[in-house]
This record gives sequence, C-alpha cells and structure tokens, in this order.
Amino acid sequence: MIVLSAALSLPRFARLAALALTACLLAAAPARADRCDDLAAQLKSQIDGITIGKTIANVIYLSHPAAKSLRLGCPNRTIKNEVFGIAPTRQPSPAFQELIASAAAIVFTIPKPDTLRGVKRCFGRIGLLRGNDVKSRYRRLDIRCIRGKADSSIAVSRSNAE
Repeated sequence: MIVLSAALSLPRFARLAALALTACLLAAAPARADRCDDLAAQLKSQIDGITIGKTIANVIYLSHPAAKSLRLGCPNRTIKNEVFGIAPTRQPSPAFQELIASAAAIVFTIPKPDTLRGVKRCFGRIGLLRGNDVKSRYRRLDIRCIRGKADSSIAVSRSNAE
C-alpha cells in the first residue's frame, strides 16, 4: 500500500521538480536589452539634446535641434550600424556636423576628431566638380553625403566585412 502511494506521487513530484527547475533557470537569466537600444541610450546620455523616438524595422528614430531628421540603423546582414542625419539647410551647419561626428564616434568607437574630419571632408567634396552625391571611406567608415535642393544628408556606416 505504501509502495503504491509512493509510485502515484512520483510523477507529481517530478512535474513539480521540473517546474521549479525551469523557474530557477528563467530567474537566473538576466534580462538584456538589445545592443542597438544600448547604443541609443548612450547617445542620449552623452550628447545633449538627443531624444529617443520610436523603433521601427531595426531603425531607432532620434531627434535633435540641429537636425531635421536623425536615426540610428541597427545591425543587419550587410552593415554593423549606421548613423543617418538630414540637415535642415543645403549647407550643413557646424552644429549638425558636430552632432553627426559625436554620434558616429560613440557608435563606432572611434575618436571624435577622426569622425569630425571624415564628416567635414565628405561635405567639403560636395559641389560642382564631384556632384551632389559623394561617397567616401575614412577610418574604415563608409560615408555618403547627398545635397538636395533644400537640405543635405549624411550616412555613416561600417560594413560587416570589417
């Protein structure tokens, strides 16, 4: 009789033990935010005036007074990260260039003077001889500047091959 009652309670004990083990494993695993969300939080904490907006399709939209539009592209199959900004004027202001250089320095862990030089170099090449769409590489970064009729934009990225 005792053996029979022990045999009947064994599956219940096994289920409870498995449930307790699962609960312990889930509680032990720390909650970790996405790496891209961490980068956006770093940008917000280190650059004055940046606010974090919505995240849509691996892109985090940011805002800043010096930029018409600002966004952080998260890693995918071809790029590691991307910083994209649109200046409100045809000739980007020094504040906008500083903003993009600061964001790129934080995202790609490169010294800010290097990223600032790359940004200024890209915008400096836009013009009559090279056209309104300039692609360049500087310090393993792919930088693309485009000047439109009323605004200018820049995209700073690094490929996954590097």
